[in-house]
Amino acid sequence: MFLLDFLFGKSESNDAQVQVNVDAQAKQGACAPGTGIHHDPDLVEAFKEDHRLLLEIFGAIDAARRAGDLLTAQTRLEQFRMVLQDHLLKENVRLYVYLEHQLANDPSSHELMRGFRHEMDAIGKVVVGFLGKYKQIGIHPELATEFSADLAAIGQALAGRIKREEETLYPMYR
Repeated sequence: MFLLDFLFGKSESNDAQVQVNVDAQAKQGACAPGTGIHHDPDLVEAFKEDHRLLLEIFGAIDAARRAGDLLTAQTRLEQFRMVLQDHLLKENVRLYVYLEHQLANDPSSHELMRGFRHEMDAIGKVVVGFLGKYKQIGIHPELATEFSADLAAIGQALAGRIKREEETLYPMYR
């Protein structure tokens, strides 16, 4: 009966449908001006979970490297790449585009956010280069010494960036 009421315009059904739509939009959050990107109250926690997973995978890569198991390190590098790319894509669209529009009238916060975005672009390029260079580390043990040094540098950059995002950038979203 609901379908027929909906199709033929019974006002109770239309009112109920409108209320469902309003409730869904309210739960989703405000839309950034000029975009269709809504505030997501769970987004920061999802990003923090990505960070936890990235650090866990990074630890597994380092453990495999220390054990001399470069094939496992190679497998974990690919896993790291996939999680990182997914995280960066979500961050670029759901966080930075949203903040770009939300902070348009707050020059200092807007500039800070843009600085984070440009820094992440630079870090992303370095990490992608690292992942490409060591994509086949399992069959190129001659790269092990260089891999160790590069992995340590990536780890420092990753840990520092995660700390700054969680302490400074993510509160801007909330």
